[in-house]
Amino acid sequence: MKKIIQKSISRRKAIQSGLLLTMGSITSTFYGSELKSLGRPSKERRDLPFRISLNTSTLIHYNLGVDEQIRMVAKAGFDGVELWMRDIMTYLSNGGTASELKSLLESNNLLLENIIGFSKWCSDKEEERDEALEQLKKEMSIIAEMGGKFIAAPVQGIDAINPDKYQEYAKRYRRILDLGDSTGVTPILELWGMGALNKVADCAQIAISSGHPKAKILLDFYHVYRGGNSWETIDFLNGAILPVMHMNDYPASPSFNKLNDGDRVLPGEGICDYNSIIPKMYEAGFRGGFSVELFNKGYWESMDAETMLKESYEKSLKVLSTAMNI
Repeated sequence: MKKIIQKSISRRKAIQSGLLLTMGSITSTFYGSELKSLGRPSKERRDLPFRISLNTSTLIHYNLGVDEQIRMVAKAGFDGVELWMRDIMTYLSNGGTASELKSLLESNNLLLENIIGFSKWCSDKEEERDEALEQLKKEMSIIAEMGGKFIAAPVQGIDAINPDKYQEYAKRYRRILDLGDSTGVTPILELWGMGALNKVADCAQIAISSGHPKAKILLDFYHVYRGGNSWETIDFLNGAILPVMHMNDYPASPSFNKLNDGDRVLPGEGICDYNSIIPKMYEAGFRGGFSVELFNKGYWESMDAETMLKESYEKSLKVLSTAMNI
């Protein structure tokens, strides 16, 4: 651990003098010209080599329209946002357009990190997989019009991973990756600690076995812990190709295997060893967005939306800055 921290410190001057060049060269692989309008990181965190973003699950309780979510997230200081497809579809059904949302994101200097969607692309039933493909095609078209590049792809339609079917799962993932090639939107294989795909090793095996150069996985601090995974080998992954990672913390009790989504807490309010994990992710090449994702009713009942956003941003900034010794 000491060695990792020392490496981070030794690179600090390089980060300070060349952050913009580094971010531009590394992340342009994923986002291209989308980064041109980003006015942040702000002065107080100019040395931080990551984006701080927000998954709008954190705002579900407040019943805000997707346009209002964008405005509020930007006002709170975030660099990027993950929007939910269901909120986008509600906006469109009420007469809004995807191009309007793209303009709103650009005028608020917000990067569209990723879209949260749900489809049964990995179902054991061929009919459900075909339906999922049509659903994803429609959703990817909307995301592309909004200027987005990614959609989350959690494994739904199966109850558990069958070790004898890794190659079949890889073929199913490859099918939606190929669809992504035609739409310009890449599906990110998402790990769920309570779902069928709850092991980082399984995610990696399926992604690698797909044989597709754009295969990616979506990790989450809570889900990695909830799935019983070890952080000790997380740097086996190539962090440079991970565009976003969900940011949250988890309590000491109940035990990891009894936690549920609502138990997630703000960064720094649980037992997650950020001071070890963040430098490890950095050394593995991660320069993407840490996106706050919470479903905690206790917060919703005690905070208004503005306070929730303020706490999410400030606690993430503190945790990341402390971990990177900035």
